[in-house]
Amino acid sequence: MNFEPDFIVIGGGFAGLTFANVAANKNKKVLIIERRNHIGGNSYDCYDSHGILVHLYGPHIFHTNHKEVFDYLSSFDEFIKYEHKVLGNIDGVLVPIPFNFTSLEKLLPTKASTLKEKLLSKYKKDSRVSIFDLLNDDDEMIKEFGNYVFEKVFAHYTAKQWGTTIDKVDTSVINRVPVVLGYNDLYFSDKYQFMPKKGFTNLFERMIDNENIKIMLSTDANELVSLKDGKILFEDKLFIGKVIYTGEIDALFNFKYGRLPYRSLNLKFEHINKTNFQTNSVVNYLTSEKFTRITEFKYLTGQSAEGKTTILKEYPLFSSDNNEAFYPIQNAINFEKYNKYISLANNYKNLYLLGRLAEYKYYNMDIVVKNALNLAADLTK
Repeated sequence: MNFEPDFIVIGGGFAGLTFANVAANKNKKVLIIERRNHIGGNSYDCYDSHGILVHLYGPHIFHTNHKEVFDYLSSFDEFIKYEHKVLGNIDGVLVPIPFNFTSLEKLLPTKASTLKEKLLSKYKKDSRVSIFDLLNDDDEMIKEFGNYVFEKVFAHYTAKQWGTTIDKVDTSVINRVPVVLGYNDLYFSDKYQFMPKKGFTNLFERMIDNENIKIMLSTDANELVSLKDGKILFEDKLFIGKVIYTGEIDALFNFKYGRLPYRSLNLKFEHINKTNFQTNSVVNYLTSEKFTRITEFKYLTGQSAEGKTTILKEYPLFSSDNNEAFYPIQNAINFEKYNKYISLANNYKNLYLLGRLAEYKYYNMDIVVKNALNLAADLTK
């Protein structure tokens, strides 16, 4: 290879592309190695055979409170305002998720007035509280309400998502969805809620439009990069630059301590010959159906397509040799195994782990970008 990189980035998703862009703009040469035949990782989007822009690996929605992240990403494409609203199908009734006062009035109409009064006497109006706060409240009626919401919104759905009883799911996962003590029906509370006007893939292509970046698609990094006795080899030669690894950490070390488990997805796209299939971009099926949710992409992308639409049904899967890794399954046993891999990684001073899979953390995309910006700034000083 004539291209001599300062950095090798393994993985072409949000983490790797952000790092590569910043480094390249500081006149560093960056080689990106990506095993898939496209950039963008799980945020990749494309037009299906019917001309509908879809997110190939499930819906990805940008939201953040970090102005620097929004400013950085919006420099590559115009961002359009998009405020995400989710409905949940609970026993055949569609209600806002996160569960809010509208949900309460629809599902518990005879108790709604008293419950709202009690809740607002203890919690701030429009606050987003943890379900665990309600479950542990000393008021019996609030506690009973917490148990109702826990059962209808969290218990069955979480078990369906993660393939286990809810008591075995890390509380940080459950706390990602609060209970809203008001009528705000936005899924996210972040200051910046936007989507790239031309899609994520266009944004990614602009990020790597730099002569200092070379990308190798459909390439297994293990065929080019190897770790041995504290040294990194590239094409069987000592590599003295830095490697940014964004993939599954267990794969980096050939699963020496066994596989780290991940939740995966079986994604079923359907084309519908009507302008819209549902009233919201996402409807969660909390107490029914084998799938967890249906996404209709036209709401996310702002695309206009009369008489046709594409939907996605998501069925949970769990990691095996053939399933894509989407969500780390966080618990004490898995963290213990992860830390063994970290001990191996620490032997390589020019190896850096970045992103959801490499760090085995359930990051949102904005935090991935923020961490990548920070790491790139540190390593290109």
